[in-house]
Amino acid sequence: MEQLYQQHARTVYKFLLSQCRDPALAEELTQETFYQAIRSIGRFDGGCKVSVWLCQIAKHLWYQHLRRHRREVSLPDEGIGVPIPSAEEEALGRADHLALLRQIHALPEPCREAVYLRAFGGLSFREIGDVLGRTETWARVTFYRGKERLKNGGGIDEE
Repeated sequence: MEQLYQQHARTVYKFLLSQCRDPALAEELTQETFYQAIRSIGRFDGGCKVSVWLCQIAKHLWYQHLRRHRREVSLPDEGIGVPIPSAEEEALGRADHLALLRQIHALPEPCREAVYLRAFGGLSFREIGDVLGRTETWARVTFYRGKERLKNGGGIDEE
């Protein structure tokens, strides 16, 4: 199990970090992922790569965490000289961000997942290929196609 951890902990951690964007939580969920993997190793049938199986466990743990803890936005402490954007600036920035997320969400499945993992998770193409059970080249091409679709307005019917 130690060897399994050494080989896949970084991939699982980066996958979780791409989902939660919180290093401490990603580390905690990574540990829980391997704990759950040890408990259920007898059910692993070898139908996919071990890294894919571990990331599926991690994804389920992340979803459980979201159900238990609704995301709360913490306000900055008073006295910190952080410029606060106006309501208009915040609304425009949020609208742009939401528009991009909508476009990404409209991408077909393999492109969408590759773009999420690369853009928000910071995973390398090799790691994306490993997580999704594909090759590094497949991850590069799929990400590139997704990026091109986003540049062209995110149309689903292109290609």
